[in-house]
Amino acid sequence: MKLVVYIEDNPSNFALARKILEWTGNYKVLGAKDGISGLEMVRERRPDVVLLDLDLPGISGIEVVQAIRRSPEIARTPVLAVTASVMKRERTQAMEAGCDRFIEKPFDIHDLRRQVDEAAGLA
Repeated sequence: MKLVVYIEDNPSNFALARKILEWTGNYKVLGAKDGISGLEMVRERRPDVVLLDLDLPGISGIEVVQAIRRSPEIARTPVLAVTASVMKRERTQAMEAGCDRFIEKPFDIHDLRRQVDEAAGLA
């Protein structure tokens, strides 16, 4: 079973993604409500994939992915930005900061599952 950490401050978004991914039986999804606790969870749990909202309280998702990429023990963890912002500038900024993929909210259930499967090496 693959471990996913979803750093998301909206409980509804987290619950939906968890349901979509855990339903397959391939994933256990843990959540963090802000960037600081999410980064700590990633460091402690070493997930197979990180789903990351970019608009977070405390430190931003951009700062979280930059910190992940600077930490040798977790730097290779796939990070998928999941955000409601569809501004091209934010997409570019997320990818330049180190995100591997960019998923727009509201996300398509099948697309989310496919992208996480690919990032986790299950596709």
